[in-house]
Amino acid sequence: MAQGEPQPLVSVIVVNYRGADDTIACLRALAEHDYPELELICVDNSVDSDEAALIREAVPRANVVEAGRNTGFAGGCNLGAKHAKGTVLAFLNNDARPALGWVSAAVAELRAQPRVAAVASKVLDWEGTGADFVDGGLTWFGMGYKRHAGSPLADVPAAEHEVAKDVLFGTGSAMFVRSSVFAELGGFDERFFMFYEDVDLGWRLNLRGWRLRYVPESLTYHRHHGTMAAVDTPETGRETFLLERNALAALYKNLSDETLARALPAALALAVRRATARGELDATQLDLEKGVGPIESGDVAIPRTTLAGLLAIDQFVEQLPSLAESRAVEQAARVRTDADLLPLLRKALEPAYPLPRYLAAHDILVEAFGIEKAFGQRRKILVITGDALTERMAGPAIRAWNIALALSAEHDVHLVTTNPLATPPPAPFRVSAGKHRELEAPVAWADVVVLQGHVLELAPSLKKEHSGKIVVADLYDPMHLELLEQGKGIADDRRAADLAGVTRVLDAQIERGDFFLCASERQRHLWLGHLAALGRLSPRLYDADPTTQSLLAVVPFGLSPQAPVRTGPGLRSSLGIGGTDHVILWAGGVYSWFDPLTLIRAMDELRRRRADVRLVFLGMKHPNPEVAEMDIGTRTIRLADSLGLTGKHVYFNEQWVPYHERQNWLLDANCGVTTHYEHVETTFAFRTRVLDYLWAGLPIVTTDGDSFADLVRAERLGVVVPAEDASALAEALEKCLYDEEFAAGCVERIAAVAQRYTWPEALKPLVEFCRDPRPAADRLPGSADLTTTAPARGRAMLRRDADLIREYLAAGGPSELARRAGGRALKLVKQRLRRG
Repeated sequence: MAQGEPQPLVSVIVVNYRGADDTIACLRALAEHDYPELELICVDNSVDSDEAALIREAVPRANVVEAGRNTGFAGGCNLGAKHAKGTVLAFLNNDARPALGWVSAAVAELRAQPRVAAVASKVLDWEGTGADFVDGGLTWFGMGYKRHAGSPLADVPAAEHEVAKDVLFGTGSAMFVRSSVFAELGGFDERFFMFYEDVDLGWRLNLRGWRLRYVPESLTYHRHHGTMAAVDTPETGRETFLLERNALAALYKNLSDETLARALPAALALAVRRATARGELDATQLDLEKGVGPIESGDVAIPRTTLAGLLAIDQFVEQLPSLAESRAVEQAARVRTDADLLPLLRKALEPAYPLPRYLAAHDILVEAFGIEKAFGQRRKILVITGDALTERMAGPAIRAWNIALALSAEHDVHLVTTNPLATPPPAPFRVSAGKHRELEAPVAWADVVVLQGHVLELAPSLKKEHSGKIVVADLYDPMHLELLEQGKGIADDRRAADLAGVTRVLDAQIERGDFFLCASERQRHLWLGHLAALGRLSPRLYDADPTTQSLLAVVPFGLSPQAPVRTGPGLRSSLGIGGTDHVILWAGGVYSWFDPLTLIRAMDELRRRRADVRLVFLGMKHPNPEVAEMDIGTRTIRLADSLGLTGKHVYFNEQWVPYHERQNWLLDANCGVTTHYEHVETTFAFRTRVLDYLWAGLPIVTTDGDSFADLVRAERLGVVVPAEDASALAEALEKCLYDEEFAAGCVERIAAVAQRYTWPEALKPLVEFCRDPRPAADRLPGSADLTTTAPARGRAMLRRDADLIREYLAAGGPSELARRAGGRALKLVKQRLRRG
């Protein structure tokens, strides 16, 4: 840690039960520990003893809290947490001792990694030669275990104990948790009493998107089961009872509905077989098929180890009503799937007990209930668009469709449109239409929701602070910048109101999203500014990833990885254009932010020296009926008519060409064109249909000012011209159409560039995110500051107030001082009213 850097207060909680000598030794070691900001809390669970007094006298620095009864390890830790003042809680067994750096190594990890909620310490045996905790594992039937526990450290691979890693849980004998997150989760589950409460806590943390990190530099030594050995023995069956019952409870609370439906019946059956195998009970002794002998009705002796397993199932049933309430909370809050956590389980199909009859039953149950398949459930991803899903799709629908297609290879995907026009082509994923309340069911089904445009406003449940859903906001279309141009023809007040409304829609997405997509590096700068303006670029989020790449990724519009192949008639036969004519194609719609008028004037100039030149507008009428007709289209046709170009040199295809037929029109063209005005929309636009020119290998003529102009210029894919310069545009079109050597060079270079823009390449950041989706670092439940500034008191407060008085007097004299003092008084009153 840097010299003088503020460090969080760490509250170390030690639970004592009839182990005062061990507890005193532990607390004394903590009192001499090298971390400067430690609070020591000892919870005494002993009843009718003077151990609390002994501990107070031996370690005056410790705050000794008397529970008044034996609340178990879970209850004792929770009670200690209620008395803690630290922003970090540390739990340490009373029969453990910390090594130097135990606290500072854990704190460093928590400060460096805002997504890490807890740190699992490395725990060795008392001599430091054997492993106690270096990793955690979990069986499919709910039993957490410490991998490599009891093994000589020399026999454990270095990579298993010397390298930091994510784990499902840490051992309660030595671990750290952010106090705000511990409170958010309600602490340890006190129904567990002891054993597996740490497994359950870690499992719940991971399900909510937090990470739990094993940090080997945070080292302790532990006299394993030192406390337990003093108060109980394995022969009583009590420990077995708790282990069996708590495993079922953890399983029931934390598995998804689909997995639990398979795992719980099998786990209950396996618990019975484990019980009978442990006690070597003859399970056939009451089987009538064995024959009838003398009537025997006396009691049958059952070993305690067998009875423990049966009673555990009985008490699990007794706890089910309250466990069901907890399960509802955990399932509503989870953002990760069982499959996500499978790597943290390490060996989920590990039988755990080397008993022959038990192992046979384990294999039978795993096969009969399909346990291996249950833990491989595919993630559920919902993609929502507001655009029409038909044979004739526009940009937003095309993008949503390809997002769904790319993700469907690894996940269960449902594509929904909120548009009434939904007659989609066949798809390898589910496609449907829905509005408002009809979205609630698919949203409830999904683990991850990818949305565009105004969709968030139609699914208000997604706006909840912790809805349990990961939200990916696709911001490739800067709607507010488009509206500046699109709204020019309406009343000023309506135009301003519409812009404010669209901006609020974007604000809501940016405030809610966990991951964002944009189309270019230029757009990335735009949205980073928007994120910063709304306060999303917080220190916590920045510390989690200073590059912000894990929050905002460039995912451009894409093109098919397969080369275009003619499947039917194209523009020449459809519009009556000759086979030797030189054709310029405008491959998208005609919108207010484009400049087709300069293009028409350039055509008028070019046709005077090139009689065989033709310009084709691919589609004048947008396929989405909710997109209003724009005046620019009418003006373009009117200008072409007035110059005598329509039907001779300029052709307008009134209907939209079906998406799967567009290659036939593209293959009939000789070059592609897009022209626009010089304004802010252009600066951040991504002209999606230009990609079709790359796909079809058409030299490109484009107006300067957008990201594609930069690409065309840098890669020499065509010609870039100034805005609204008809003569320059005519010359550029002529060069691409009639200079065969230049055009051939463009086509060759386009083939290489096009590979970078195929949908599989473009969507890689989204595909990677969906393989391990988590809430954004600043949206994790229970996030809070680790270090805070202490309030000024005494002389420091007087000095601060005197400095403020001098500052206010210098700024504006007595009137400024009076105004500031009044504002401060009002603020204090409001704070007190809120507390009241």
